[in-house]
Amino acid sequence: MSGVMETGMEDGRGQRSGAPDGRPEGGREVRWSARRKEGVVLRLLRGESLDALARECRVAAGTISSWREEFLAAGREGLKSRSRPEEDRRLVEAQRKIGELSMDLDILRALNEEIDRRPRRPRR
Repeated sequence: MSGVMETGMEDGRGQRSGAPDGRPEGGREVRWSARRKEGVVLRLLRGESLDALARECRVAAGTISSWREEFLAAGREGLKSRSRPEEDRRLVEAQRKIGELSMDLDILRALNEEIDRRPRRPRR
């Protein structure tokens, strides 16, 4: 193995401890950061065995394969589970623009009120 301690991974009968689907005891799913996923994918791309990585990381081989495909498609951004689609970015930009225009409108209304309050001079 790669020098990583793996206590409790096998119980002597060749089966993992914890939930039957490989999750840690308690059934709670472990979240992987984009950086950790990237490290596993890079190791895979450098030639390490998919099966060995899956056993070491306690992640299904299919999951690591999907990380690889996402990484190849979009680099680190593709591995972030909370990436922002283009529509969200456009919405944020539109909201920023609306706020800017709203401020401009408030300023113009205040100036207009100020002009209305001033006495008018007769025309010559």
